[in-house]
Amino acid sequence: MKGCVVLLSGGLDSATTLAVARRDGFAPHALTVAYGQRHAVEVRAAERVAASLGVVEHKVLHLDLTAFGGSALTDAIEVPKDRDDEAMAAEIPVTYVPARNTVFLSLALAYAEARGLRDLFVGVNAVDYSGYPDCRPEFLEAFERLANVATKAGVLGESFRVHAPLVHLPKKEIIRLGLSLGVDYSLTHSCYDPDERGRPCRRCDSCLIRLRAFEELGMADPALADG
Repeated sequence: MKGCVVLLSGGLDSATTLAVARRDGFAPHALTVAYGQRHAVEVRAAERVAASLGVVEHKVLHLDLTAFGGSALTDAIEVPKDRDDEAMAAEIPVTYVPARNTVFLSLALAYAEARGLRDLFVGVNAVDYSGYPDCRPEFLEAFERLANVATKAGVLGESFRVHAPLVHLPKKEIIRLGLSLGVDYSLTHSCYDPDERGRPCRRCDSCLIRLRAFEELGMADPALADG
């Protein structure tokens, strides 16, 4: 099987992306970045997902983005709660982490080149989080071009490809896809502001979008079964 690197946060989207990579015949190497995020419980979720779906190797890389701050996920900024769709779409939210996907994809690129791999998978989505500039197709296309001029492999003609299989899917369809591929969503974590026991708040943007998607499918969110 052809190898690839999958950015695995432990959330719903990245778990589905890992399953898609496996479906498409890739042997995935998973990369999780513990960047000082408020919801660090997602790193443990990534470990559960990697073990459940199966990977060649799972790297957890520690990188402290709290040194920069500038986001509700890495700084003492309140996470927005109880917002409707209009409020979510009104502006780039404070949960945006400056340049996070650029940093993460750069790390995935380095990991891939070191392992002789040329395919990167990332679970970004431009439908539910359209306010995030680094979730847009134009960003992914630009990064792929960069990867092929900024690396030894690229210069030697061994082209990298960035795969974002969920970029145009609404959350409901992402869940439907994942279920068809055997993803156990009880293992995942999506909340931006969990309590001290790691339980989701059910009120942040990420929780609300996830809850609504499961409801649209006529299902309860399996990650909430115990609380």
